[in-house]
Amino acid sequence: MNNDFKEVSSVESMIRDISLAPKGQLKIDWVAQHMPILNQLKKDFEKRKPLAGKRVIICLHLEAKTAYLALTVKAAGAEVAVCGSNPLSTQDDVVAALVQNGVTAYAWYGATDEEYKMHLNKALDFQPDILIDDGGDLVATLHAERPEQAKKIVGGAEETTTGILRLKALAKEGHLSFPMMAVNDAQMKYLFDNRYGTGQSVWDAIMRTTNLVVCGKVVVVGGYGWCGKGVAARARGLNARIVVTEIDPVKANEALMDGFEVMPMVEAAKIGDVFVTVTGNRDIVRREHLEVIKDKAILCNAGHFDVEVNKEDLRALSTSVRIARNNIEEYTFRDGRKVYLLGEGRLVNLACGDGHPAEVMDLTFALQAMSLEYVFTNREQLEPKVYPVPEEIDRKIAQLRLQALGVSIDELTEVQSKYLNSWQE
Repeated sequence: MNNDFKEVSSVESMIRDISLAPKGQLKIDWVAQHMPILNQLKKDFEKRKPLAGKRVIICLHLEAKTAYLALTVKAAGAEVAVCGSNPLSTQDDVVAALVQNGVTAYAWYGATDEEYKMHLNKALDFQPDILIDDGGDLVATLHAERPEQAKKIVGGAEETTTGILRLKALAKEGHLSFPMMAVNDAQMKYLFDNRYGTGQSVWDAIMRTTNLVVCGKVVVVGGYGWCGKGVAARARGLNARIVVTEIDPVKANEALMDGFEVMPMVEAAKIGDVFVTVTGNRDIVRREHLEVIKDKAILCNAGHFDVEVNKEDLRALSTSVRIARNNIEEYTFRDGRKVYLLGEGRLVNLACGDGHPAEVMDLTFALQAMSLEYVFTNREQLEPKVYPVPEEIDRKIAQLRLQALGVSIDELTEVQSKYLNSWQE
């Protein structure tokens, strides 16, 4: 257990150090200047108080953008508690600032597995009415360990592909106890957050952590979903040579037509300099790949859990492991080859960086805030299922973004609208 934290008993928070709050507040103030949609929603919420008297848990990566979402939800009249969705993405100064702003927090950077679970359960002791989850750990804990409490939850929203897959599995088995909004499946999320946000933040983190050149290197992208597309596109912009590995023939064809090489991971392992896994599945890089991997290859993961690079196989093949640089583990194999793992194989853009740009998360977190209000407002009509974000919310976020940028677009004329809605010419 980590013992070097200060428990803020006045609000029953469990955080590293409340004295870090001023530094964290500067970070929150900075992103607030670059999140115009949340600014608009926050002003609206302050007037209407749509969540007055309700308790909300937010289980997300606890950095500045998430903090501003928490403050926006608090502006809606809710009591808010936060916990981390990843042990290495929590920024202790930001969490301290949240506590100073009246948000209850259970999180610190570098939490052990036991501490991470403790924080989830402490947050659930907050007795929430509504929740936001990232990856499904909070919802899974409720259903596996607190089924009676799960029945009291009004509903919530899920941030990631991984979390939605887990929710759909719960629903398919008939165990999901409350409605959840699939925020990740909204257009204004995956087209921008997954593609542009992941693409930029992954390379920000890799370059910051390694201080190595990208141009000319062979970059292997494991998975060509929206996140993989973003990672590959940004790597191409950095003049890297791109190889994509896939299991889906449609996505493999898409990667080919986007101008990238496609091959199995066992072949890519022999030539790759930097590997980025973005599949949401496990063992994307495993023993058979590590046995032939290029010397001094850099391994990192941009999927939710730290299972895409098999760390047990890495250790089994290694004669020694050492910290080569902050957030870089060096594994030396028996034949002398070295492999470098960034951020313990956790989400590299958050374990080794600050996550997605503020303007991108403005879109996603506006969807989260509006989805919470939607779930609460329609709680009597929503069954325990996984629901798409309503199109009107998706489009409203798009319109608010254009307004913030001062961009105008055309509208259909009456004649055009009639033409599109008729089967006759």
